[in-house]
Amino acid sequence: MRAQICIIGGGPAGLLLSQILHRAGISCIVLERHSRDYVLARIRAGVLEWGSVEELERAGVGSRMRAEGIPHDGVLLAARNRAIRIDFKDLIGRQVMVYGQTEVTHDLYDARDAMGGTVITEAEGVTLQGLPDTPYVTYVKDGTEHRIDCDYIAGCDGFHGPSRKAIPEALLKTYEKIYPFGWLGVLSETPPAAEELIYASHDRGFALCSMRNPHLSRYYIQVPLDHKVDQWSDEAFWAELKRRIPHDAAETLVTGPSIEKSIAPLRSFVAEPMRWGRLFLAGDAAHIVPPTGAKGLNLAVSDVHYLSRALIAHYRDGSEELLDRYSETALARVWKAIRFSWWMTTLLHRFPDQSDFDLHIQAYEIEYLGDSRAARTALAENYTGLPF
Repeated sequence: MRAQICIIGGGPAGLLLSQILHRAGISCIVLERHSRDYVLARIRAGVLEWGSVEELERAGVGSRMRAEGIPHDGVLLAARNRAIRIDFKDLIGRQVMVYGQTEVTHDLYDARDAMGGTVITEAEGVTLQGLPDTPYVTYVKDGTEHRIDCDYIAGCDGFHGPSRKAIPEALLKTYEKIYPFGWLGVLSETPPAAEELIYASHDRGFALCSMRNPHLSRYYIQVPLDHKVDQWSDEAFWAELKRRIPHDAAETLVTGPSIEKSIAPLRSFVAEPMRWGRLFLAGDAAHIVPPTGAKGLNLAVSDVHYLSRALIAHYRDGSEELLDRYSETALARVWKAIRFSWWMTTLLHRFPDQSDFDLHIQAYEIEYLGDSRAARTALAENYTGLPF
């Protein structure tokens, strides 16, 4: 087979890139190693920056998001049972959209089907070859090996995919921070604890009250890295969550059976550069953020924003400028989001080695947010998304 772009990874980054390029008349093939049902069953992020909302709309996949998504004008930060509202609309005139990554992926698959886009699922043994200058990709489907010749490869295949590993170690610089705790997450068919997300700092650890829609809620509590899901019954989870969130939210919290429960470790990770010859990295293939700042999916969208425009400029105008600057441009925004996610994580979690001094600094940093409009404005600017 032949395509101008071979996209490795059928998650939201790869599907969005293929959607944008297809609409611009650029041929592309998406390879995904899992089945479509597996991809659509993954539970992921639920908060979209407004720039991501607009990018999805430009790609022609915004109608259901606009109809079913929940715009939020702010979030609540809670500490010492005091809630501080970060009013995005008042501070910077912007919003975020609560709309799950699973729903975004559904919309993208539907759009790809409607346009006749080529998405090959259950592609095993995907191997990037001929790099850096004459790329092609091989894979196995139903026991038969196939080859795709292409001008460029877009690696949208996540942290564990083959794309980043195709870059020689001598050329790739990685930066990583492993956090000494994880998030125990529960999905339940219950109404949300509040109209907006609640981020809670507590002596027992962090907690987050989130949502997917008015009848589906997502909750998290900070747990030690060595904890296992089967250590936590639903009853134990709900009791611990109530201890950590503000009293008024705890008193009205509607509990119910969990329909999904998992523990996610937290890490910050960046790989540089995001380009090697005719290979480009996007999304989790190049960077991972702790979920505290709601940046993972949004960074994937911003990478696709930069990469799609660079490829369109190349094919329409013969310009190499945006392609040559892709890594530098994308990483500038990535590192700012990494910084914000690190700051939010440090602000709200309990660390095993924290001294009394550290705890006081943490408490008064949150108090300063309550007292300073400038501090709240900085948080709102970053949370709702820095401009592309």
